[in-house]
Amino acid sequence: MVTGLNHVTLSVVDLDRAFRFYSENLGLRPAARWYKGAYLTAGDFWICLTLESDLSERPLNLTYDHIAFTVSASDYQTLCSRLIDAGAQQWQENHSEGDSFYFLDPDGHKLEIHVTGLQSRIETLKRTPPRELVLF
Repeated sequence: MVTGLNHVTLSVVDLDRAFRFYSENLGLRPAARWYKGAYLTAGDFWICLTLESDLSERPLNLTYDHIAFTVSASDYQTLCSRLIDAGAQQWQENHSEGDSFYFLDPDGHKLEIHVTGLQSRIETLKRTPPRELVLF
């Protein structure tokens, strides 16, 4: 079963502008930043900003924007099977660390169930740092 909201990923055209907006205006705390993205936190919740410079040229449904829910490792496979059996369409393969299943809800909203948290993502960044990585 879903145990909470894991993170929200937002596609942005201007990473600097979005980073300043979320950190300076909303007070989210920077956790990591690199040439194509950033992680910011608000308590246990975190957001990922993903640079997509051609965003204005694509329909919204072609962006990486999605809502991710936390699931336990023990419930992950059962929930994946339940979603597939219910006809949930997968919209992307998992390319990040940890177990994730990316699927569409009945109205086409992009969702994800994800087992690990922000700290696991940061440890992965440390092991294979992308260009211009800054950890806070």
